[in-house]
Amino acid sequence: MNPKLVFWVPAALRTAVILAGCTALGWMFGWLNGLVLALIAMMVLVFVQLSYLYQLSNWMDDPQSAKLPDGWGAWTNIFSRLYRMRRDDEKNQTELTEWLARFRQAMHLLPDGVVIMDDVLFLEWCNPAAEKHLGLTHERDKGMRVTNLVRSPDFMDYIILGRYEQPLTISFRERKLIVHIIPFENRRQILVTHDATETERIEEMRRDFIANASHELRTPLTVIVGFLEIAASEGLDAATRSAHLKLMTEQGHRMQHLIEDMLTLSRLESVDYPMRPEQVDVPKLMEQVLRDARALSAGKHEITMAVNGPDIMGSYEELHSAFGNLASNAVRYTPAGGKIHLVWKEYEGGVKFLVEDTGIGISPEHISRLTERFYRVDKSRSRETQGTGLGLAIVKHVLLRHGSTLQIKSEAGKGSSFIVCLPKTAIVQQQPELLLN
Repeated sequence: MNPKLVFWVPAALRTAVILAGCTALGWMFGWLNGLVLALIAMMVLVFVQLSYLYQLSNWMDDPQSAKLPDGWGAWTNIFSRLYRMRRDDEKNQTELTEWLARFRQAMHLLPDGVVIMDDVLFLEWCNPAAEKHLGLTHERDKGMRVTNLVRSPDFMDYIILGRYEQPLTISFRERKLIVHIIPFENRRQILVTHDATETERIEEMRRDFIANASHELRTPLTVIVGFLEIAASEGLDAATRSAHLKLMTEQGHRMQHLIEDMLTLSRLESVDYPMRPEQVDVPKLMEQVLRDARALSAGKHEITMAVNGPDIMGSYEELHSAFGNLASNAVRYTPAGGKIHLVWKEYEGGVKFLVEDTGIGISPEHISRLTERFYRVDKSRSRETQGTGLGLAIVKHVLLRHGSTLQIKSEAGKGSSFIVCLPKTAIVQQQPELLLN
């Protein structure tokens, strides 16, 4: 039905009823009395309308506390529609608040920095990541010019040139940042920052790894190829040929060990190779590590062992690789006649595996870098000991997978101690024996 008819027809009917009633009273009690009654009725009607207008005005000033009456006549429909509008507005306000809270939470959780600026680069808002990347503080720096807060010549040039199609890479606050400015709403701009420090570090590690691996493989390949060329071009006597074959075999084994260690590292770092914990028989593991160390030593060292601790949950194969690398390093870097002691014991924080030796030791400046791939304290010494340079890197990754840590204590010329600390959670809990009646 037409809204105009809905409003005007009832109003006209109410007015007609009032006038008809006054006319009937005037005919019965006199026209003057009827006119007075009609005037009074109209004044009451006007007063009621003004009263509703006054209540509506109060309600509009404070919709939260003021209350609208049920109304009479057309006011019933007006008040009910206002109530519906208020409910819809509250619902929309609630939804808007929820969406705004979600947006702020999402912006706070973003790893990338987001800065909202006006058309003259004054800071309006920034998320925690941007504060961390650029050294900003939203409460302190709001309303300040971003170019005064980010003091970087490259960033200033980027702003001045205004060529925002390509991102900018800058070094700022000891971080490698990728910066991109996105104009929006004609009068605002978004500054997005991405921390590429870790990506750059990983890429540098990858380049170093390839360079070091190539270097490590080049030497044995050069030896093998050189000897093969000599053998092909010259007639060698039996003794020379035997010596060459021995050297080529040694270099071949060196390459084999290097490739095996590289594959082990790759497997340990792969997310597709999860660890499958099992109960590790520690006495058996320690005996195997001791046998391997003595075989490598060939009787040149005094190697002892003490086992006084519980079994643990973990990977037998990986722990054997880690413990074996530590023991073999002790053998390689301890002169003949030296002592090596292997220990497994429980302590307050969990269990420890210790390798103590009386070897050549390590200077303090090298200790923090020992677990880096291909890092060597003395390259000439490492060649002699036939090390691949990946043993301690393998140890580090095995311990990370077991939630463990490696401590290194050493002094040049006085030996070293390598201590593996495993947490209490790795200890196998002994089940109580069942009592049989």
